[in-house]
Amino acid sequence: MQNILENLKEFWQFTGFANFEFGYLIMIIVGCLFIFLAIKFEWEPMLLVPIGFGILIGNIPLFAGLNVGVYEEGSVLNILYQGVQRGFYPPLIFLGIGAMTDFSALIANPKLLLIGAAAQFGIFGAYAISLALGFDAAQAGAIGIIGGADGPTAIFLSSRLAPNLMGAIAVSAYSYMALVPVIQPPIMRLLTTKKERLIRMKPPRPVSPTEKKLFPIIGFLLTAFIVPSGIPLLGMLFFGNLLKESGVTKRLANTASGPLVDIVTILIGVTVGASTQASQFLRWESVKIFIIGALSFVIATFAGVLFVKFFNLFLKEGNKINPLIGNAGVSAVPDAARVSNNVGLEYDPKNYLLMHAMGPNVAGVIGSAVAAGMLLGFLG
Repeated sequence: MQNILENLKEFWQFTGFANFEFGYLIMIIVGCLFIFLAIKFEWEPMLLVPIGFGILIGNIPLFAGLNVGVYEEGSVLNILYQGVQRGFYPPLIFLGIGAMTDFSALIANPKLLLIGAAAQFGIFGAYAISLALGFDAAQAGAIGIIGGADGPTAIFLSSRLAPNLMGAIAVSAYSYMALVPVIQPPIMRLLTTKKERLIRMKPPRPVSPTEKKLFPIIGFLLTAFIVPSGIPLLGMLFFGNLLKESGVTKRLANTASGPLVDIVTILIGVTVGASTQASQFLRWESVKIFIIGALSFVIATFAGVLFVKFFNLFLKEGNKINPLIGNAGVSAVPDAARVSNNVGLEYDPKNYLLMHAMGPNVAGVIGSAVAAGMLLGFLG
């Protein structure tokens, strides 16, 4: 009988109940909230469901030495997490993004690239705020990239510049990507007049197959020569697009944009979520990162919309750009473009802005990768 009691006591010590702390409960609630928002409101379910469940996985209280936690060297979760820590997953995500992205709207109207560039002020605004709040330059650079609304880029850069903050940065970036339909519309309405919201843009010109084939080659060479440190992301992005547009690698393009990106999305979501262990995540630094992340999205949206309003001062009537597509300069493809379209339809049910908004939206993908390369070059 004594042995049975001792065995039961020993077993109890290995359970999550015996090692429970209040912080774990907070994170489990956060994980459940992510899953609820993804299922109930369909806010980025492909991201929030894996991340939310990963948070649950990472916040089961563990007895020291079980060797199953994401931070325990050699554990299965730790091995999967190496793809995040060493930056393997983000370039593969960019390969898939390139293979599923149509750059026609940007090719047809290259000046939309400027809107994508303007929205990157969110990155540098967040960088300045981070420095002001006491983060060092490398940490500020990693936090600032949240403003690009690009989760893979945030993971890639933070793995190089601030590995200790990567969990908070990644969760913040993906969380605000999911909240794009909530954060951006009020700002867009605030900054635009009814007359501006009703601007109808000319239909984009047809883009030839040759232009589509040349774009990823020329685009890569130009951006890579400017920021060689961005090659892992830019190279895979444009390579994936070449697979799509070449017309002779359809099977590879389908693999990159389908099974491959789905598998990597699952792995990156679950492992990033699992990295938010209460002991590592519930710190004042994480709270500051979430606040800065929200401000960076606000700055990016302000910059994109205000830039279009400024740019319109130099354009003739009939060639003006609807400022409602200014928000789409962030890298949240295609959600930010959908927001542009939906807000536009509120004021004119026949004014479809989606195709126009896709121009700055895909420019934002390129812009965030270029900005990450610049920050890595200066701070890495």
